[in-house]
Amino acid sequence: MISLARENVEAFNAADWQRAKATLAPDAVYDEVGTHQRVEGADRIVEAFQGWKRAMPDAKGTITKAVVGDSTVTLELTWTGTHTGPLQGPTGTIPASGKRQETRAAMVFTFQGDRIKEGHQYFDLMTILRQIGALPQ
Repeated sequence: MISLARENVEAFNAADWQRAKATLAPDAVYDEVGTHQRVEGADRIVEAFQGWKRAMPDAKGTITKAVVGDSTVTLELTWTGTHTGPLQGPTGTIPASGKRQETRAAMVFTFQGDRIKEGHQYFDLMTILRQIGALPQ
């Protein structure tokens, strides 16, 4: 399960959307707690990932820790990227700032067989918004 969770992040890093989709159950759910975005279905989850890549084409997740449970894997990771494209936020579109961001996060994956059934991502959106200049420091 850890290798499949890592594969999901590595596929995002490479912008390999077919590879990312292959890690997901067709009816998977992605819950991005920081943005209050909840997406259902593998295709829609990939679209959500693509939105982050449009905003930060060099976005990359670096996994620092992985913990496995019965049917879950929790990853601690750091997301980095340069905000060079429009970012769709909870209150609208944030124009590109050209600024870099670095944000620590945790992802909790629940598995159904050999696919991710649910993914919950926890990160501090305020930190991202401050770093890209969308909020005052």
